[in-house]
Amino acid sequence: MSNRLAQPDFWNRQLAERMAEMAEIRAAGPFARTSFINPLTGETEQFYGVTRYADVVEISKRPHDFCSGKGAVSVPDMPEEALNFFGSFINMDDPRHARQRGIVARSFTPRQLQGVLDSVETICTEVIDGFCADGEADLVTAFAQPFPLLVICDMMGIPRSEFDTVLTATNVILGGGDPEFMGDGDPLEALFTAGLALTGLMNELAEDRRANPTDDLTSKLVHNDVGEDMLDPSEIAPFFILLAVAGNDTTRTAISHGMNLLALNPDQRRAWQDDLDAVSPTAVEEIVRVASPVTYMRRTATRDISLSGQDFVEGDKLVMLYGSANRDERVFADPERFDVRRDPNPHLGFGGPGPHFCLGAHLARREVSVAFRQLLTRLPDIEVDSPPVPLQGMGMPLVGGIKSLPVSFTPSDPLGSH
Repeated sequence: MSNRLAQPDFWNRQLAERMAEMAEIRAAGPFARTSFINPLTGETEQFYGVTRYADVVEISKRPHDFCSGKGAVSVPDMPEEALNFFGSFINMDDPRHARQRGIVARSFTPRQLQGVLDSVETICTEVIDGFCADGEADLVTAFAQPFPLLVICDMMGIPRSEFDTVLTATNVILGGGDPEFMGDGDPLEALFTAGLALTGLMNELAEDRRANPTDDLTSKLVHNDVGEDMLDPSEIAPFFILLAVAGNDTTRTAISHGMNLLALNPDQRRAWQDDLDAVSPTAVEEIVRVASPVTYMRRTATRDISLSGQDFVEGDKLVMLYGSANRDERVFADPERFDVRRDPNPHLGFGGPGPHFCLGAHLARREVSVAFRQLLTRLPDIEVDSPPVPLQGMGMPLVGGIKSLPVSFTPSDPLGSH
């Protein structure tokens, strides 16, 4: 029994250091039994960290044996209203999960999202325009943070005037207890206040779209075509919280880590920059593999069951460690190497195969691809000036974020001024 995985200092280090220790944990066995203190009860509990690729795939494919309904996005059990509020259908099992995901999936096909996919380019240009003449920036606050969040806000039809409300609230929800975002009060209270801010905003918008539909995603979710099921009013805000969190922080983290990985591997950066079109598809996948923005998802054993020689009893918590699975030597040759041309690359950065595979994977890939294409062409000599500052969370973070990444470059003109 170890408790390394539950220690904040394990997660608050640089990616490479953390992953080197993760390799030792993975070598010791497929399941790292870990004790942690439940912040809600003060009691000591345990979970099994799932360290290897094959087991993450197996657990993901078997939702009846390993369920999400007890909570997928938090290691300790949360009250049911908190699960529905903060995780929407990520924290559900079928049939509830299938129903809600199905409704949302209708509006999330590449064809339905074509307008959004096109706007990614424009929004990226606009965000880089905001700092390209300065010669230096914090890549996180200037670019990686606003860019994906603006895409989500535009997609949902949230006015730009509300952007700061959404940004502040999502920082609290994903800050993992980092005092810079949480303030001095009770962390749980801060979480619910942030959730309520987003709920209020979203309920108002949904009400307006019921009366005055437009062609944004909110309108599609509150109006149905001939008898199609649609989200209840109470389901809209939790879905938006999921989107603002899942569809924003993950891309923000992939971009921040990606830029740092290019700084640490100049040969790989050259290979990509010299042939953007050919290398972008594999480079984006490799950033997602190496950075693994989503740290974990939890599953709970629904019965007594054995897997890879380990016996579990009903109720055992299994925490799938995507970053570890994505560096499993059994699957990836030279897994610690960042290789922008890596192919094949069957990483689990968007989750394992099964009902909970990331619904927005194609949007995320598009965002990361557009981000680097524009950064590497518009600011071709962009350099990282000092190591990234990791998020200082209170335990295992859902998204292993970077708080700041100082960069410098030769100033250039905004494109919008031409």
